[in-house]
Amino acid sequence: MSDMSSGGAEPAQAEGQGGVDSPGDPGGRPPLREPQGPPVWQSSRPGSIYDYIRVASFSLGPDGRIEQWSERAEQLLGIPARYALGKDPVEAFVPSELRETGRRKVSEILDGREWTGLVPYRRDESGPADGLAEIYVMPSRNEDGERAAVCVVVDVRALRGIETDLAASQAVFGQSPMGFTLFGTDLKLLRVNARFATVFGGPASKYRGCTPHDFLPRSEADRMAAALRRVLDTGEPVTEMQLVGQVPGEEERRRWSVSLYRLHGASGRPIGVAALAADVTGRRRAEREAANARRNLALLNEAGARIGNSLDLETTARTLLDVAVPQFCDLASVDLYQGLLAGDEAPPGMSDGSAELRRVAFASAVSDAPFAAAAGGSPEDTPVAVGAVHRYPFNSPCAAALRTAQAQIIPGRESDDGPELGAVVHSTLAVPMVARDTVVGLVQFSRTKGSEPFGERDTALAVELAARAAVCIDNARLYRREHERALILQRSLLPPGDPEAAGLDIACRYLPGTTATEVGGDWFDVIELPGHRTALVVGDVMGRGLRAAVAMGELRTAVRTLALLDLEPAEVLSALDEIARGLGGSGDGRSTAGAGRGRSGSARGALDSGRSARTADLSEVYLATCVYAVYDPVTRRATFANAGHLPPVLVEDGEDALLLDVPPGMPLGVGGEPFEEIEVELPDGALLALYTDGLVESRHHPLDEGLQAFRAALSDAGRALEDACDHVLSALDTSHGEDDIALLMARVHGLPKDAVGDWSLAPEARSVARARELAREQLLDWGLQELVDTTELLVSELVTNALRHGHGEIRLRLLLDRTLVCEVWDADLAQPRRRRARDTDEGGRGLQLVGLLSQGWGSRRTPRGKTVWFELALPDGESTAKDPTEALLSLF
Repeated sequence: MSDMSSGGAEPAQAEGQGGVDSPGDPGGRPPLREPQGPPVWQSSRPGSIYDYIRVASFSLGPDGRIEQWSERAEQLLGIPARYALGKDPVEAFVPSELRETGRRKVSEILDGREWTGLVPYRRDESGPADGLAEIYVMPSRNEDGERAAVCVVVDVRALRGIETDLAASQAVFGQSPMGFTLFGTDLKLLRVNARFATVFGGPASKYRGCTPHDFLPRSEADRMAAALRRVLDTGEPVTEMQLVGQVPGEEERRRWSVSLYRLHGASGRPIGVAALAADVTGRRRAEREAANARRNLALLNEAGARIGNSLDLETTARTLLDVAVPQFCDLASVDLYQGLLAGDEAPPGMSDGSAELRRVAFASAVSDAPFAAAAGGSPEDTPVAVGAVHRYPFNSPCAAALRTAQAQIIPGRESDDGPELGAVVHSTLAVPMVARDTVVGLVQFSRTKGSEPFGERDTALAVELAARAAVCIDNARLYRREHERALILQRSLLPPGDPEAAGLDIACRYLPGTTATEVGGDWFDVIELPGHRTALVVGDVMGRGLRAAVAMGELRTAVRTLALLDLEPAEVLSALDEIARGLGGSGDGRSTAGAGRGRSGSARGALDSGRSARTADLSEVYLATCVYAVYDPVTRRATFANAGHLPPVLVEDGEDALLLDVPPGMPLGVGGEPFEEIEVELPDGALLALYTDGLVESRHHPLDEGLQAFRAALSDAGRALEDACDHVLSALDTSHGEDDIALLMARVHGLPKDAVGDWSLAPEARSVARARELAREQLLDWGLQELVDTTELLVSELVTNALRHGHGEIRLRLLLDRTLVCEVWDADLAQPRRRRARDTDEGGRGLQLVGLLSQGWGSRRTPRGKTVWFELALPDGESTAKDPTEALLSLF
């Protein structure tokens, strides 16, 4: 045998099939390959089955004693050759109680009988049996022809271990719930378990000799074969390689996770590759769903953090699309009802989805151009640009979504007409935007080919996104509506942008402290009074926002009404104080402010237990400060009265700004204190500023510092009036937003002397003719020939009434500015009263005539009587004055 083995080694090596060192295996040899071509003799490497089962041999001579003892026997039985050779095996190794049977068996063997059996043995002569060997005895003859025996010994314990290992291996291989395969060194299947065969069909024996290409798609089989080759060559395992394929009889693609590792023999040589495959389709699906759920939660979290940060409709819609594209979809658009954007509560057609919509936002991850809505489903659909107003057809899915308030999944359409975007959109979600049970618009989410179509989870997420955006958009819509209403209210409560006054240049600014509504409790006003006089008013209602603005409007209206009565400034504030107390009262006829002031130390003085919080709030709102000034451009003097307000500032040419020493007075609504007046002369060119405390006071600096900065800014305001206003606002901190700011500035220039005609008349009949003559001469001097006849007639009526109903000296004054004003003064306090004369009356038509021919007329009290006046518009070259003759005839 040894000769045959050694003789066969050289041809094998010559053919490259053994004995060549290679880095492919720890022993320096390449992986064993199946021999190709006819079988040849070759040397076998260690690690064969004999190494596992531990086979040894020895021989018995004719005398029954041990004649040969192999080294393997020495290793297996633990007995050196020097102790075994020449000994009777029965005497040496068999326990005493079994020696008789042993001698009989040895005799039978030497007689030529084969024997196989289990023989206990002992390693120590004096000890008990400590081993069990299976011995196969084969009779033989020596060179002399004498009977002898060759014995082959196997350790029973090794055999039992092999049997146990085989049983365990078979159990693992056959009962594993995972696919278990063994590949040979030629990458062909040697064995598969039942699980693998169950998945791919057929008996397990069917797959012996197959390759991965026989049960996997080509691309996946190539990957598998390359991985097998790499594991076999390098010995490095591959774990959890993902493979995709189809199981026979199923349409769903399955996914497996495969782990590969190389198998080695006892000597360490590679003998193949084992593969463990687990079906992870369900796990992959669960992971994908979990990832989608995490993505959806992250998307909702981002939507909650970003959507609604602005009260602008378009900004809110764009933010929704920024969140959705491209995280959720590839394209998206937002349409809102045009009627709602215009402020209508319920535009026609909203219930059936046919009302006009305006596209307010569009976003795309694939194209910057608008796309044709998939709702129509027809090739003639045209793209809708941002800002365009459109309608959805009644039978379209989008109209159905608006009509039913339910989301609609719209499949895409196939088109061969060209690369238009509508041909690549394969799934669209039309989601109505519902806020407070009202549909406010529609948002469309679209996915292009290559993305997954929308499913139920996507629909639920889209509905949630649209609902969140809808509430924010509706809030923005309500804010816009309220903001517009507040602006309308504010504009209605403030004077025009460029108020005009005789002898004054006016500039004004208003900055609300509440930027949300842009309304507040500060106000200013410029009121024209008879005689080309002007009332300047600045006030500040306690509180901020819309309620303060409402209170301010009521007080402003009251001021205008009182001013037109031509009362003195102190009388105006006294009457306004009574009105404010009535507005802020509790409804029981008592002033809340007065009650609180009278019993400030008691609970009853604070608030009665039965008074509602609303009444308390109202009483607080209607406390206000106000400064009221009347300027006469003829005398260039202004009369001031103050109700707890900051003093006006006067700046004369070349002088520093000065705070006028106006008595402060008590705020309006407090009551019980009289108001004082002060008269100040205002030279031409002087600058008068009235303001509220928001301009000069804030939490960042005290009032004194603010007033000082205000005076410094005014002293440096030697420029055009509008520029001076802007300079003051830029020089002071007007962006603190703590309080409203009102600023009224007037530059004084008075009426020139040649624009005033002033005469005294004796209380006699001829003064009527004298008055007509003086009026005619003055008008001709001013170049107002068109007004001579009318003025003469009206002056005659007023002077006649003064002579008839009054007493004392009569004064006639003509004033020319933007209009012509005629005033007649007398010492009687009785006010003229207009009445309708009967056809038979000879008089009583004078004041009717004055009302017909003049632009306006009236009377006011003076310290020593009254003044009756009328006003005529100056000729403009287009309109003609009324004919006095026709006016007289119309009275009869």
